[in-house]
Amino acid sequence: MTESILDPELPIIDPHHHLWDLRPLLGMFPEPRHDFLETLVGAPYYTFDELQADTQSGHNVVGTVFMECGAFYDAARGDELKVVGEVEYVNGVAAQGASGLYGAYRPCAAIVGHADLTLGSGAGMVLDALISASPRFVGIRHAAAWDADPEVLGPPFHAPRGLYRDATFREGFAELGKRDLTFDAWLLEPQLGDVLDLARAFPDQPIVLDHCGTPLGIASYRGKMHENFDRWRASIKAIAECQNVTVKLGGLAMAFCQLPDRGPAAGLGSEDLAAIWRPYIETCIEAFGAERAMFESNYPVDRWGASYPVLWNAFKRLTLRASANEKRALFAGTAARVYGLEHLLPA
Repeated sequence: MTESILDPELPIIDPHHHLWDLRPLLGMFPEPRHDFLETLVGAPYYTFDELQADTQSGHNVVGTVFMECGAFYDAARGDELKVVGEVEYVNGVAAQGASGLYGAYRPCAAIVGHADLTLGSGAGMVLDALISASPRFVGIRHAAAWDADPEVLGPPFHAPRGLYRDATFREGFAELGKRDLTFDAWLLEPQLGDVLDLARAFPDQPIVLDHCGTPLGIASYRGKMHENFDRWRASIKAIAECQNVTVKLGGLAMAFCQLPDRGPAAGLGSEDLAAIWRPYIETCIEAFGAERAMFESNYPVDRWGASYPVLWNAFKRLTLRASANEKRALFAGTAARVYGLEHLLPA
């Protein structure tokens, strides 16, 4: 699906994408699990070249934020500190982009890494190592996605049940605030009460809720999006009352959501995608406001349902009635403030 780029001058900071090579991981799982995993991740590898091709495909992407994905860990450092390897790798990609050889935009201008917060106060040592690894490091994500149905996630993605409520996890979580670091939360719609409880317990800690809270349409949730919508909406409104939380508007083209319900690269145009996503996007914007919401690509995972140009066209269609200030916030300003990238925006 190819389309003309809408509003091509509008500055965009893409606050959520990955870089990885998961081919060795996929090879560890027999069929049909191999195909299931490849479907969920969108692409078995996603390199700087792919990122460059996508972000420079017509929209005015001025910078991006890398999101941890368990890639390029340094096995020589041991279990606790191997995560530093990912930040070091991405910092190299960011330096490559910052050279100016690839255009004016700045890929991976901010880096969200990973630290195991179940180390409790010991997580502070890992956070300090991540800070030392890159001046672009701004925070971590520690995913808590869990579901009783094993077909929803698959073994590589399963976190312990109730992770964000665990006392030792929260001991580690408290280390973030001591270092002015952000926290990205990824969990599934039925778990949204966990991130609400976490946000209330740490009202001064910036938390970013990924992927509109990940409404589910896969496995045992298939065909239940409509009946679960009111529950999802009530959770979003409750979380939005916590002023320390912002929300990422995207992730809906993941296989988890089945919005669209076929893929990968479903071939739908931006008008169709905007219509499918409108109830979720508009609910989030109404609840959080433009100043606490940011559009995201979640690439390459969202390649399941949309190409990069079509994805951003759909977002632009969803904001046709928004003011110039609202668009500035949703497409770049909120991300710039949360991740410290104000220098990338025009004055």
